[in-house]
Amino acid sequence: MTKYILKRLLILIPTLLGVSFIVFLLLYLSPGDAALAAAGPNAPKETVEAIRESLGLNEPFLVQYGNYLKNLVLHFDLGTSYQSGRSVTAALLRVFPTTIKLAGGALIIAIVMGISFGVLAALKKNSFIDSIITAFGMVGLAMPIFWSGLLLIIIFSTKLKILPASGFSSIKQMILPWFALGFQSSAVIMRMTRSAMLDVLDKDYIRTAYAKGLSKSKIIFVHALKNAMIPVITTIGLQAGGLLGGSILTETIFSIPGIGRLMVDSIKTRDYPIILGAIMLIAIVYSVISIVVDILYGFINPRIKSEYK
Repeated sequence: MTKYILKRLLILIPTLLGVSFIVFLLLYLSPGDAALAAAGPNAPKETVEAIRESLGLNEPFLVQYGNYLKNLVLHFDLGTSYQSGRSVTAALLRVFPTTIKLAGGALIIAIVMGISFGVLAALKKNSFIDSIITAFGMVGLAMPIFWSGLLLIIIFSTKLKILPASGFSSIKQMILPWFALGFQSSAVIMRMTRSAMLDVLDKDYIRTAYAKGLSKSKIIFVHALKNAMIPVITTIGLQAGGLLGGSILTETIFSIPGIGRLMVDSIKTRDYPIILGAIMLIAIVYSVISIVVDILYGFINPRIKSEYK
C-alpha cells in the first residue's frame, strides 16, 4: 500500500506541471493588459511600461513560464500579486480555510442526503417514494448552483426572513451556502447509490443472508451497502473536487470571502499570479482527494487492497 501511495504521489508531479503549463498559456493568450490593470486606466504610458518590465511581462512566454516554474519548484513560491504586491501563498492561505469549510459542509450534506435517499429509493423500488426521490435527483441535476443559491435566498431570506443571505461567520449564515452548493452533488450521489444498491440487492449472497435469518438492517447496511460503496466512493471523490470549483459561484452569490471570490476579483483585475496560484491549489487538493479515494477502496474491499500490495 505504501509503495502504491508513493507512486501516486510521484504521478502528481507531471499532472501539476501540465496544469500549470496549460493555465499559464491560457492566461498569457488571454486579452487585456495586466500591467495596465495594475497601473490604473489613467496611468502614463511610461509607468505602464515600467510596471510591465518589473513584472517580467515583456519577456517571451517560455521565459516567463520558466521563471515561474523555477520559483515554484525551488522555493515553493507561487509569486507575487500584481495588485497588492503581497505573496500569493499568503493570500491563498488566508481565504482557503473558508473555502474548505464551505466545501466540507456541502460535502457532508451531499453524502448524508445522497446515501440516505439512494438506499431508501433502492429499497422502495418502483414505489411512490422511489418516484419522488428520483424526481428530486433529476431536479438536483438540472438546477445549476447559481440558480439554487438565488432560489434559497429568495425563499429563506427575502420571503421567510429566517436565514441571512450573506456572510459565513456563524452556523446560521452557513446553512444556505452549504445547501446551495451540496444540493446538486447530493442528487448525483443519490442516483449512484440507488443504482449500486439495486445491483447488489439482486446478488445471491443477499438472498442467502435473508435465508439465514439475519436482520434486515444488518443485511442492508453491513452486506449490501458496504459492497455497493465502491462506485459511490468514486462519485463522492469526484463531487468533492467539483465542490471546490462550485465554490466560486457560491462564494460570489453569498458574499463569502473564500478562494472562489478571490479568483473572481483577480480575474476582473487581471491579477494572473493569484488566478494561477488558486487553480494550482485546487488541482493539488483534487489530486490528493483522488489518492484518498483509492486508499478507501482497499479498506472497503480486501481484494483491492491485495492488488495494491
